[in-house]
Amino acid sequence: MGSGKTTIGKRLARRFGLRFVDSDQAIESCTGTTVSTIFEIEGEAGFRRREEQTIEKLCAGGDQLIATGGGAVLSERNRSQLQQHGFVVWLRTPVERQLERLSHDRSRPLLQQGNRRQKLRDLAHHRDPLYAAVCDLVFDSDQRKVAVAADRLGDILDQRWQRGEAAA
Repeated sequence: MGSGKTTIGKRLARRFGLRFVDSDQAIESCTGTTVSTIFEIEGEAGFRRREEQTIEKLCAGGDQLIATGGGAVLSERNRSQLQQHGFVVWLRTPVERQLERLSHDRSRPLLQQGNRRQKLRDLAHHRDPLYAAVCDLVFDSDQRKVAVAADRLGDILDQRWQRGEAAA
């Protein structure tokens, strides 16, 4: 949450001639409702089932950059799909930067109650080891300007692909 997945993802997709796909938007498109509504009606477990199905379908496609929701790594099935079918970049973002970027965002179901800072810390504590296990590249997305981060990450990926270290 608040790592810049959408902004960075769209810029990188354009740069590399890929189609940008956001897994949460794909879920909303298929269901005709918002992620928040799915959480409200089906709970997190129901949303995670839909997320697994969506990520499996997306991973079967090609020539695309997929931005997953922050909790996608909670599922072993998702982690496996992502590792098998793509080059995974973890946009690691400090909690303080997440709080800045999400300060006006009230659409995140997991941040609707309680202390936002503590919730983000708890999520990071639980998810960070999973991100570390699944990713091919850790990228610190702590800059204030996400566009700068996108350009920096694009340069890193260009260098890796030129050296044959990453597959598109």
